[in-house]
Amino acid sequence: MRVLVTGAAGFIGSRLSERLLERGDEVLGYDNLNAYYDPRLKAARLDRLLPHAGFTFVRAALEDRPALDAAFAQFAPQRVVNLAAQAGVRYSLENPHAYIDSNIVGFMNVLEACRHRGVEHLVYASSSSVYGANRKLPFDVADSVDHPVSMYAATKKANELMAHTYSHLFALPTTGLRFFTVYGPWGRPDMALFLFTRRILSGEPLDVFNHGHHTRDFTYIDDIVEGVIRTLDRIPGPDPDFDPLAPNPASSTAPYRVYNIGSHRPIQLLRYIEVLEDCLGRKAELRMLPLQPGDVPDTYADVQALQRDTGYTPSTPVEVGVRRFVEWYRGFYGS
Repeated sequence: MRVLVTGAAGFIGSRLSERLLERGDEVLGYDNLNAYYDPRLKAARLDRLLPHAGFTFVRAALEDRPALDAAFAQFAPQRVVNLAAQAGVRYSLENPHAYIDSNIVGFMNVLEACRHRGVEHLVYASSSSVYGANRKLPFDVADSVDHPVSMYAATKKANELMAHTYSHLFALPTTGLRFFTVYGPWGRPDMALFLFTRRILSGEPLDVFNHGHHTRDFTYIDDIVEGVIRTLDRIPGPDPDFDPLAPNPASSTAPYRVYNIGSHRPIQLLRYIEVLEDCLGRKAELRMLPLQPGDVPDTYADVQALQRDTGYTPSTPVEVGVRRFVEWYRGFYGS
């Protein structure tokens, strides 16, 4: 297939592009290589993709509608995976406009391009952050997600609503994927595992929010990518069991689906740090702090819908995933 991947120099996008190329797909990567975190890491990920004969790359932002339209016109993608977004919960408190530009305006441009170019299926990144103030665990895609606690979460919830509108009005098949705390080799430097590894190796204390008591459904990168591919290959149709008198938020009479992709095994942050200490062979100095604004105490994915429809359940234990990250980090940074 010809697959357009936005955010192709990002953590998930680069690994997804690699997997698609390995199985013989043509991939057009689209990324603006912005400086939200070190662009050199993005460039290094991209350098791994560029030698592939089936890979081409466009450097541009989603908000740049003429550039996005030109990419669609020239490549004529059959399917699209939209992973480009302004990420980060805490940064959304400092710079909310960046989230509107990329995650709302940019996603609108993606929807329009898919509609007018006859794309077979749009898969897009949502987030576990949409569950917001929910405390019923595990988080089920059939649960209401009407109480976001960050602008990042609000934009991801908006993406799901926008996608449904296009599925309903224009029969554009869309699938939203709520990712749960992705980690692994080539990960993002603003994520806990990356930050903690760097600080432990440099002898700096770790800022541990919520006194380390919150839990996260940490999900290994290859598990995430496998889930993306499984859903990309499965074009959704109208849900024959959809009941408008008792609507399921995760399906529709339109060709629309939403899935969780998580490990289904929440880990307390203090345990996560212990695993990292074991892999590094060093102890961490912990600086305990309260829960940060915009954060949620716990995340825990119910993945029954993903398993039912794709036959896939993420399975990498955190002990294995963290060890692989540490091996990559030491190799990449020489520490």
